Parts: sequence; C-alpha cells; structure tokens
Amino acid sequence: MKILSTNRPVTQIEADAVVVGVAEATKAAEVISGPARQVDEATGGALARLFEAKEFTGKRGQFTTLLAPSGVKALKVVVAGLGPATELTREVAFQAAAGAAKTLAGKSCPQVAFYLGLNWPADVAAAGISGAIVGCQGQDLYRHEKKQYPFDEIHWAGANQATIIEGRVLGECVNLTRRLVNEPPSDMNPAAFADTAAVIGREAGFEVEAWDKARLEKERCGSLLAVARGSAREPRLVIMRYSGATGAKAPTLALVGKGVTFDSGGLSLKPSDSMATMKCDMAGAATVLGAMRAIGLLKLPVNVIGLAGLVENMVSGDSYKLGDVLTARNGKTIEVLNTDAEGRLVLADVLCVAVDLKVDSIIDLATLTGSCMVALGTDVVGAMTNDQSWCDTVLAAARKCGEPAWQLPMFPEYGELIKSEVADIKNIGKGRWGGAITAAKFLEAFVAGKPWTHLDIAGPAFLDDAKPWIDAGGTGAFVRTLVEVARGWKS
Repeated sequence: MKILSTNRPVTQIEADAVVVGVAEATKAAEVISGPARQVDEATGGALARLFEAKEFTGKRGQFTTLLAPSGVKALKVVVAGLGPATELTREVAFQAAAGAAKTLAGKSCPQVAFYLGLNWPADVAAAGISGAIVGCQGQDLYRHEKKQYPFDEIHWAGANQATIIEGRVLGECVNLTRRLVNEPPSDMNPAAFADTAAVIGREAGFEVEAWDKARLEKERCGSLLAVARGSAREPRLVIMRYSGATGAKAPTLALVGKGVTFDSGGLSLKPSDSMATMKCDMAGAATVLGAMRAIGLLKLPVNVIGLAGLVENMVSGDSYKLGDVLTARNGKTIEVLNTDAEGRLVLADVLCVAVDLKVDSIIDLATLTGSCMVALGTDVVGAMTNDQSWCDTVLAAARKCGEPAWQLPMFPEYGELIKSEVADIKNIGKGRWGGAITAAKFLEAFVAGKPWTHLDIAGPAFLDDAKPWIDAGGTGAFVRTLVEVARGWKS
C-alpha cells in the first residue's frame, strides 16, 4: 500500500473516494469549513442540508456517504464525524480514519484521499494514517470472496513525510499483530511464530534468538516445558534484541508476551464454545512482535528486548496434570491445580529470563484471565504492577494513544490466596474471586523486584463482533501503546 501526501483541492483530486472530517455542532455553519466546505459548495449545499435535517451532526462514529456528488471528481465522498472540535485526540483521529476506511473497504476502492484535518498535530495525523491502514484490512485471510478490500493508495492531505512514515509503520505493525492472531493455529504454531520473528527481525534491524526444547531444558524452564508436554509441536522461547541507544550504560526495557498458540485447556479441558477462539491466546506475543517491528523501523534511540514464550496447551498421555509440582527457572516450585491456568506458567519462566538478561523495567502482555473481562468488560485492559511510577508511565502512554486501561489493586492479601501447602506457590487462587489479580500476584513472584507492569489484554485483543472502525478477530490492541512507552523510555 502506498501512502502519499497531497495538497490538491478535495474536489479536484482523482481518487475513487475522498474522506472529509466534520466536527460536532448544531449548525452547519459552525463546523463546515476547509475541505468539507469545498465539498459543500461544489455539491450545492449537500452537507448543510444533512445538518439541517439532523441526518448528520458530526458526532464521533457517524459516517455518511455521498455517491457521485456533482462538482467532485471522486465517485464517493465519506463524511466522518470527529466529535467536539476541542476534543481532538489520537483516538479520535484513529477511529475516524479507520471507520471511514472500513466503510469504503466493503467494495474495491483502490485510491482513497483523506482530508480529515489539514492542520492536525503530527502525532494526531500519524494516528489517523495508521487508522486508515487498519480500518481497510479485514480478518478474511482465507476467503475467496473478501469482505474487505485493502486500498492500494492512501493520499493524506497536509501530512509531511515524517508523519506518513510514522503512521504507516504503526498501522502496518498493528495489522501484523492482527494477522498473526487471525492465522489458524495449525499454521501459527510455536516454530512458525519463531520463524516469522526471525524474518521480521532481519527487516526491522533487531537480533532474534530462538530457544528450542533442548535449549529450554538446558535453561531450566521447567514451568513452560510442562505446559508444552501435551503437544506434538515443540515449544520455543524467542528473544528479540533491539539496540538503538548510544552508550554502554543505557537502560533496557523488556516487553514480554504470552504465546499460547492454541489453548485447549489441557486436562482441565475447555468446552467447545470457549475453545473456538483460542488461536488468540498468543496475542501477547504477537503484540510484542508488532511493537518490536515498529520500534526497529522507526529507529527509536532506545534498547528494548522482546521475549515471547510459545507453546501449545494440548491433551495427550504426557500432559501435565493437576497435582503436579513444577520447578521454574528461578527455582520456585509451583503446584498445578488447573491446567487451563497455563499462561502464567509460561510467563513465569519467560519473566525469569528477562530478569537474567539484566533488563531495567518489564511490561508483560497476556490474554491471561476471563476474570479481567468480568471486572472491566471486553474493551479495557487490566493493569497490575509492583511499581506505581512505572505503571503510571505505561498508563499515560495508553491514554495518549486512546487505548483504554484501568489499574487493579495488588494488595498483599491477594498473595495469600496463591500460597500452596505442598509447594512455594499454586497456579490458581482460592475460589473464584479476584482471579485477574491473583494471576498477577503469581507473575510478580518471578520478576525479582524489577519495576514491572502486567497488562491483561484478554478482552481487547480479540473481538467476537466487528466495531465501526475495525473488523472482528485480532485487534492489535496496545501495539501503539508499547511503541509510545519505548519512545519516551528511560529507567
């Protein structure tokens, strides 16, 4: 897909469609300006009449299409509501551009020109460009008859080259994460993910090391290996090293992702309805890989290590069992009381590896618990931490990007719920209560006191139903947030 800047008047550009932005108001004269005014004048007041009839008010999420409008060379004009003019943010730009793109992508529309805002700040415009790239891409990877048709060219009015590069990289990397999540688990298994990471590392300028089963055994990753035992597909631990900072003492950020490429639940077998979307249980690892690609392509002046623990959680005669006691890399022993609480067992060893690599701060991402969705719904990420300042940094980046997150408490009392009578720790809490937090308390036992924030992305990482600005399936949630954290990274 080509992303080009344009300064041509909206009525004169030769494209299959143009998109104009209109802020929210009660009267057309208050908001119809710039490119929208040019369209209104060329069409004999079509936009003003829509306002007068209250068919369009500029509210966020509103999209109206004018077909073959007189005075405009493009075949279609999509009018996108931007909400109040005083509340323009990256989130508004992303969703407006993505929603308009999704509106147009239902049919082949090779060239689309966006005139959402000629004077937007660079970061807002970049968010819009990334939204346009995300919105026209669907989950229909294997359909002969596509439901969405990605554009060949996007023309963005008023953007300079640096903004275009930023927006393009962010949009493509969100789509990379979405594609990895949407791939069927028969194709996107641990080895395939590791191979994909190696290819992307060469493209984006970071080193990739993959530990196979023999290396994992040598490295004492007993917790991760136990989860992988039931599968015929061997596990991997992928380590991605990006060195963009100058100076030998520059701090290092670790991004850690859960990569259960399919989760049957193991012997604690999931019912079919719950298992149907479990190809998405590697979304944490996919998010880390998407962010690492963006960090590398944008050449951010930071040091980042991405780690992905990759397994299948399957059922066989060698599956790990309830009552087993596992030994993690750091020597802690773990009593298994539910084999469907496997993601934390994978992350335990991966977090230990991050600590041993002497990183300075850690973010982990995982589709870890249904409990987090019970607490926060499907659109909000749950954040838990052992270091409030570090968590504040992560949450501030999420707010800038318009990716909702909410912090949950980590009181010591929750740690009491995962104490075992036969081992150091058990992999589920006592009863149903506080499951997202007890899972985080489990992970906290493996970060050795390093500043650490855990992001439970179980809800936002995968959509059962489409939204106005994005198709169902993988979402790429928090790729942009991780890049924003890295952009401002310092220990």
